[in-house]
Amino acid sequence: MNVAIIGLGFGAEFIPIYQAHPRAEMYAICQRNVEKLTATGDQFGIAKRYTSFEDVLADPEVDAVHINTPIPDHGPQSIKALEAGKHVACTVPMATSVEDCKRIVELSKETGLTYMMMETVVYSREYLFVKEMYEKGELGRIQFLQASHQQDMAGWPGYWDGLPPMHYATHCVGPVLGLQRKLAETVSCVGSGKIDPAQAKVYGSPFAIESCHIQMKDSDVAARIYRSLFETARQYRESFDVYGSQKSYEWPLIEGEDPVLHTLGKPEPEIPERVTVPDYAHLLPEQIQHFTGRGVYDADERQHLSFTQGAGHGGSHPHLVDNFIRAVLDKSNPYPNAVESANISCVGILAHQSAMKGGEPMRMPDFTLSLD
Repeated sequence: MNVAIIGLGFGAEFIPIYQAHPRAEMYAICQRNVEKLTATGDQFGIAKRYTSFEDVLADPEVDAVHINTPIPDHGPQSIKALEAGKHVACTVPMATSVEDCKRIVELSKETGLTYMMMETVVYSREYLFVKEMYEKGELGRIQFLQASHQQDMAGWPGYWDGLPPMHYATHCVGPVLGLQRKLAETVSCVGSGKIDPAQAKVYGSPFAIESCHIQMKDSDVAARIYRSLFETARQYRESFDVYGSQKSYEWPLIEGEDPVLHTLGKPEPEIPERVTVPDYAHLLPEQIQHFTGRGVYDADERQHLSFTQGAGHGGSHPHLVDNFIRAVLDKSNPYPNAVESANISCVGILAHQSAMKGGEPMRMPDFTLSLD
């Protein structure tokens, strides 16, 4: 399977993983900036280089594209790639509009091509640890879930300025839906606080924080997510808490600490205990197992800010690559697939609409509610 990586900021983090994977060929890279394209191609020894996305799609040797471009480009580029007959892996979110999400779902069904949104949290070692406990029945009945993503976007590319917090909510939404592989059915969100008026006018969004409740389809479980991007004092945190009838898991408050596991029925002082989360490299082909470690690309200055600021994304990158490759070559059902990716992404889009309407409940679009 020949893969072309589109966008070489965050995208460069994945190049050595594809190169090492036994079932993929790191075939081509694409970057508009010729200097960056040349430097990256020379660094990793990739001969096939493009400055035009359209030229990549015209190359019959390209089987799949992995899109890592700015957020506004995700939807249009994924649509073009599917129309050109290419499998698509795309960094989050799927798109910035409900209409583009719908078109991607339609194309994936019409063509039979694989679409996978590359959501990091649902392949992080922390999430895989909780998922393993859930699948073994150790948590008992799931009662409630919550997740947060707090990050200071000062100094990032200009398209982030003033972005509504929920427009980049997949790192919160993905884990609360993914644990039981559920779909969100209804969302209700409120905004809190204010950001600088100059920032607020970019997208017309005044809120510093948006907090959303999610009701899941065919489930008695609800979830809460909250998100901040600007003018909120907080260390970077992607958190995921799950409360079960037998055990509950809580993400640490400070990076580097161990999470807490609570067990029902113990004496009160013994209910909480710190636990060490193991790595899950054993789930991967041997050739890419070492990529679950932090700082795997020789020097911190070569790594994208999202990787260093986000604590290596929990070792998720090789899991994402492996699941995408298996979905294409084995025709397996990836998580998240096109419908699930649309459901996750549309939660954020509709949550912001709800916040702008004072918390009005919003029902998810029908095309995101059926996996048939």
